[in-house]
Amino acid sequence: MLRIHDGNRRWWTLGAVAFSLFMIMLDNTIVNVALPSIGRGLKVGVSELEWVVNGYTLTFAVLMLTGGRLADLYGRRRVFNTGLALFTLSSLACGLAPNIATLIAARGVQGAGGALMMPATLSIISASFPAEERGTAIGIWAGVSGSALAIGPLVGGLLTQHVGWSWIFFVNVPVGVVALAASFFLVPESRGADAGQRPDLSGLVTSGGGLLALTYALVEANKHGWTSATILSLFAAAVLLLAGFVAVERHGRRPMLDIGLFGKRTFAGANIAALLVSLAMFGIFFFVSLYMQNILGYSPVHAGKIFLPMTVLTVVSAPLAGKATDIFGPRWPISLGMLLLAIALTMFSRLGLRSGFYDLLPAMLVGGLGMGIAMGPMTTAALSAVAVDEAGVAAGVVTTSRQVGGTLGIAVMGAIVAARESVPQTDPRFALQFVQGFHDALLTGAALALTGALLSAALVRRERTPRARPLRVAPNE
Repeated sequence: MLRIHDGNRRWWTLGAVAFSLFMIMLDNTIVNVALPSIGRGLKVGVSELEWVVNGYTLTFAVLMLTGGRLADLYGRRRVFNTGLALFTLSSLACGLAPNIATLIAARGVQGAGGALMMPATLSIISASFPAEERGTAIGIWAGVSGSALAIGPLVGGLLTQHVGWSWIFFVNVPVGVVALAASFFLVPESRGADAGQRPDLSGLVTSGGGLLALTYALVEANKHGWTSATILSLFAAAVLLLAGFVAVERHGRRPMLDIGLFGKRTFAGANIAALLVSLAMFGIFFFVSLYMQNILGYSPVHAGKIFLPMTVLTVVSAPLAGKATDIFGPRWPISLGMLLLAIALTMFSRLGLRSGFYDLLPAMLVGGLGMGIAMGPMTTAALSAVAVDEAGVAAGVVTTSRQVGGTLGIAVMGAIVAARESVPQTDPRFALQFVQGFHDALLTGAALALTGALLSAALVRRERTPRARPLRVAPNE
């Protein structure tokens, strides 16, 4: 068996989970540019193609909190590997899908696998690193996450254009196999103090149902109308189920989530920041990509290349922000990062019908710097507010905030863009109407990012990680 010196083991552990994390986050954006090719290949329309994205988004968001809790109860490496195996096998099924129904179902399983893996990556890092190094480790984690999101359109464009759309899924298979093997050797097993107990089924059902209703409503709101009976009913169901979840967790004997965590200013502030950062990020990736392809006429590969400066700055700045968090705390890095995101969104809103690369570049650079600075510290802040044995569920909460924020960003900004459009895409007036809606949407996102910067400054404080109950760790089960 491979022997790793104990002093370096935590960094090998970080490398193993970051390798898998890259694959999960890549699938958030790699599929978008391939949708037209998938539609032609499977002979389906836009409504079916939407569910290739939405099927993944729904299960990913709905099961995140559950995945974090299961990791604490049954072993973080075990749940991580289960999710990794599901993700890898479902990726193979996606690439082999003979029809749209099979593809959508496989994408749903992919999202479930990602939901088991994602919070486990954070809880493994939290359990592996001492408090004084955790910010640096999570900064690297954030850099990998942000770079995967940003590079997804380029990788998707290259594979779709030169090999075929199936390969955006097939590429996950060898990566998943290598990551699974690495995990067994490099990632130690750890659990929470209440490991082995039965999961809180009422909490799982109410939280899952509430997040399902909320996410589905956000995904379908622009299609049905925000004031339609269907969407209002879904929002009402989400409120009732999530309120039921709060009631169950407050009075349950072994709750899956300590609701009192939200009474901690730092934990609450970090989750607000996570939601608003993702809202801004997904707004940039989704709508700037549409703008470059539909208005400026760029190919998917060309549009993906233009995101590279943002990717590079995110990768470089995230670990540096993590080190700064270890020294100064997360408050000001989060606020500065969100302020830079607000500035970047404002700069993007100045783009016009004939803008070029050098008009896009300054906003890309400022946006990449803002993402890299904000993402790691907000996660560090959330995890520092809880004991290590609760790291899984805390990671599930902050990751759910990020996913809901991204879905909300696309839904709200999409509604703002659509409000300006009154002609079909083939009409010469469409481009001007799209750009006007694009401006309005990005300025709205900028205002929300600025709000997040102010709230982070007001709420987030440097926390000492609470003393954990005795943590059960098995060297390499």
